[in-house]
Amino acid sequence: MRPHSTRVTRPTPAERVHAILHAAQSMTVISDGCHTEVHRLDGTGAGHIHLHAPDQDTPAVPRERRPVRLEFTDIAPTAVRDRLRARVTVTGLLTAPYGDESSRSTCMEFGQALLKDAQGRHFVSLDQLCSATPDPITGNEADMLTHLVDSHQELVPLLVRLVQPQPAKGMLRALPLAMDRYGVTLRLEYPTTHVDVRLPFATPVSHIDQAGPQIRGLLAAARRLSHRGRLIV
Repeated sequence: MRPHSTRVTRPTPAERVHAILHAAQSMTVISDGCHTEVHRLDGTGAGHIHLHAPDQDTPAVPRERRPVRLEFTDIAPTAVRDRLRARVTVTGLLTAPYGDESSRSTCMEFGQALLKDAQGRHFVSLDQLCSATPDPITGNEADMLTHLVDSHQELVPLLVRLVQPQPAKGMLRALPLAMDRYGVTLRLEYPTTHVDVRLPFATPVSHIDQAGPQIRGLLAAARRLSHRGRLIV
């Protein structure tokens, strides 16, 4: 009997949330019914808001803690149909109103994080978020995908040859939708629908310098299929 494969080919919900927070350029802060758009985040995912566990030893003081919701939207950097890839909502309590200029940062007692994407709804705890392996591709994903589309567009149909099973007839185009340490996601667009497919790397990327060789590995595998005479319809 063939042993069950334990190979991981996609990020966990916690890894997805971690990546989305750290790549975010903006967020919506909702507190006391007020919506505040915050732009130009500092690369920590929540700007100057720092997440931490509730202090179990200190009684809660209602006046010093304010319920808050942070909303992040993950948008594909390429011009695919329906560019929304995921939404992340982080809820908790602020120790001070956000935007207080007297402080360079604001602490937030973490409640929960909710990820909504094509795979469904996933709740992520603070422990899971803190334990998530950082993705070295996160900060470079947009540039890498747009470079692939703008400068090497002929390589995308080559990658489609790796799709299993083969794409259905009538596909209009294929575009890279996402890239992470585990692989590349392509979006195959049809007249009235689309399908997302994963092309896993041979091994997960642990450093950004490994991304190029892993992509070249996918292309080499696609060329080998081409040499065997496989046709895409």
